[in-house]
Amino acid sequence: MKKIFVTGIITSVLYFVSVGLFLITKTQIALTVWELMTVFSAPVVLFVLSELSSLVAIKSIYKKAMLAFMSCTCSLTGIAHIVNITVTRPLINKGVNVPTYFQIGYWPSVEMAIDYLAWGFFTGLAFLSLAIAVENDRRRIKTSLLICGILCLVGFFGTVFINESIWYIAPMGYGVGILVICMQMLKSYRSMK
Repeated sequence: MKKIFVTGIITSVLYFVSVGLFLITKTQIALTVWELMTVFSAPVVLFVLSELSSLVAIKSIYKKAMLAFMSCTCSLTGIAHIVNITVTRPLINKGVNVPTYFQIGYWPSVEMAIDYLAWGFFTGLAFLSLAIAVENDRRRIKTSLLICGILCLVGFFGTVFINESIWYIAPMGYGVGILVICMQMLKSYRSMK
């Protein structure tokens, strides 16, 4: 369904706009928009990858693995950001001294670990499970999925074991990567006509 890939493109663009809005304004409302876009983006990525897996007709075991991994992403990122929006930030606004290890935006912290696990580890595995299953005659899509998965995992493992700044490799995988994949799929729709 073409609409899913268009939605993926729009969501990716809006996600990066929300990030930019927060970096420019540093306001609580911009942070809330960014966090809500993060929560909303996870099921969009799941739907895009699900549609892609149906179109390229991969074996069901790989599709089920991708669905399981992306379900973990949706659940974990939802938990991290909803807790931050509804619990952590209101407590801070009331003057409660919430330790940084319970706040998003600090490393190491529980909420960041959950979010990194979601977007780095599980999303990376979702991309790789599809990359393994895509036939070689669809080399561009296979390569894009492989690169996305590797970037997500490098961001995750780099953050955990080396330096938090390595995390910024992961958004190239799931953010920019899903944008590229959606454009590739739209292009393949046009070539089918």
